[in-house]
Amino acid sequence: MRKTIFAALTVAACITVAHAANYDWPNYGRDSGGSRFSILKQITAANVGKLQPVWIYHMRPSDVPASGRGGSIASEETPLEINGVVYLATPYRRLVALDAATGKENWVYQMPDSPATRGVAYWQGTGKVNPRIIIGTNQGRLIAVDAKTGRPASGFGENGIVELKTPDILNGVKDTPYGLSAPPSIYRNIIIVGSRVQEAPTKGAAGDVRGFDAITGKLLWTFRSIPPAGSYGNDTWQNDSWRQRSGVNVWNMITVDDKRGIAYLAFGAPTFDRYGGDRIGDNLFSDSLVAVNASTGRYLWHYQVTHHDIWDYDLDAPPTLVDVKRGGKVIPAVVAVNKTAILFVLNRVTGEPLFPVTETPVPKSDVEGEVASPTQPIPIKPIQLVRNGFSMDEIATVTPELNAACRALINNGHWKGSAAYQPISSDVPMIRFPGGEGGSEWGGGAFDPTLGLFVIATNNLGYVEKLVKQPDGSWANTNTRFLDPATNMMCQEPPWGTLNAVNVSTGEIAWRVPLGVSDQAPAGKQNTGRPSNGGPILTASGLTFIGGTDDARFRAFDTKTGKELWSYKLDHSAHATPFTYMAKDGRQYVGIVATGGTPLNSPAGGDSLIVFALPR
Repeated sequence: MRKTIFAALTVAACITVAHAANYDWPNYGRDSGGSRFSILKQITAANVGKLQPVWIYHMRPSDVPASGRGGSIASEETPLEINGVVYLATPYRRLVALDAATGKENWVYQMPDSPATRGVAYWQGTGKVNPRIIIGTNQGRLIAVDAKTGRPASGFGENGIVELKTPDILNGVKDTPYGLSAPPSIYRNIIIVGSRVQEAPTKGAAGDVRGFDAITGKLLWTFRSIPPAGSYGNDTWQNDSWRQRSGVNVWNMITVDDKRGIAYLAFGAPTFDRYGGDRIGDNLFSDSLVAVNASTGRYLWHYQVTHHDIWDYDLDAPPTLVDVKRGGKVIPAVVAVNKTAILFVLNRVTGEPLFPVTETPVPKSDVEGEVASPTQPIPIKPIQLVRNGFSMDEIATVTPELNAACRALINNGHWKGSAAYQPISSDVPMIRFPGGEGGSEWGGGAFDPTLGLFVIATNNLGYVEKLVKQPDGSWANTNTRFLDPATNMMCQEPPWGTLNAVNVSTGEIAWRVPLGVSDQAPAGKQNTGRPSNGGPILTASGLTFIGGTDDARFRAFDTKTGKELWSYKLDHSAHATPFTYMAKDGRQYVGIVATGGTPLNSPAGGDSLIVFALPR
């Protein structure tokens, strides 16, 4: 058994209460619409300051060293909690079921390869078939495990495993990478999966989205992410440039409107995602939110948020279902956001924007063969949540030393600034905002239906990039983050990361506050905000919980005002989205995975799921 550390706050008897399903966290987004909103109210603005860790589960097996080969593997997972059991897929190839009140292991399933980075899915079963935990893996397998026993699900694929790397998906390209980086989504008895594919070279696995039978594992439908010849949208790929093209995949979570039977697919960029001279056109369905019939995969509508993507401006955040209130009526809507941190609020039935969108002229490309789209869609509301360019009068002045170091980097590298949607140059390195890590990132947002607020974390993390032509005539890019490596502080003026709340009915920013502190900055200048990976969750008591930042803090904010109410210093940064639930003892818990590492390069070495509660 794995060791679990308990923090005994008081000696008190547990009070058993009738457990309700809506106290659980059964989905990555809590509900299939991705709201990440819990009805729980036990933890409030008045008592949140008393939160303490009550149990910690260490994911690293005792026979794996903390350092060296196989040790210190980062995780971005959000566990699930259903009926008093927490389900967690560790980066050490172990699916574990834990008692939600104590963290004690109920069972362990050893996986054949590594799980998708961000979590698992739960299928509730039927009268004859037990509930199942559904896992996608980095190596392209779909696994079903009996949620009660931890054994491979009987009748699902071969010994509970379905191979996703089928010939049609591999696109006729040998040894092309393919896997999953996000949990599957569930609609009734259908498992819906996206994929993680390469970003270069051009040819590779298809980014198609597929639906599988949750009982048998049989393929039910496929949505082609790049339309083949004769299909709607194929003419947006000139000169047969669609053939064997990789990218255009849903690498994050898929959202489902259970009532209407619609799945919302948020697609990323095509390969190669910095040069498109070999794929002239708008390139559907790249960078598009596509609505499909969740039972059949049939196309319903799409909305493209970036035409002919040459910046890696993926629709990287999960779509969030929201309600927009206008004139006494409620309009069912969906919020789509990409790395530019521009929010598109769309009618979720028709795909029509609920705020006017202008096709705005943008700069041309100076790169040989490239034909950039002359316009990009910009909504009038909400306004973009991050900076969209850089000029030389915006160099950080947090300290004189930082200012001098950043000026030296710019002068020595002959870097130049940029404007919104300015194509990357092959001339000199360009300081680009947002960079390839956002803007907003995969953590996405959460929605409070009582306040009508959509809450999302954003980064002001720039890239310095240049296109370089290769000997074979193809293009590659060089890039680095726009920061001082000695201090890990950004080279533009703060804020470097923010938490934002948007009123989805009016399109107005309700509040915006820095998220994260720079401990390395002088006293009085640390409230800069920091880059983050991992989204917020909300509760009916008016609280927003979020980790994400590279400063190793877990925080609570007042959802209505943005006031920070509580902060806890972790041993390692929590680049994950938290979860909350009420266990059978009648106590509300809030948990987060904290390992450090991940692409933000915060110090690695952690392996903890840390769960907090109020003192008894």
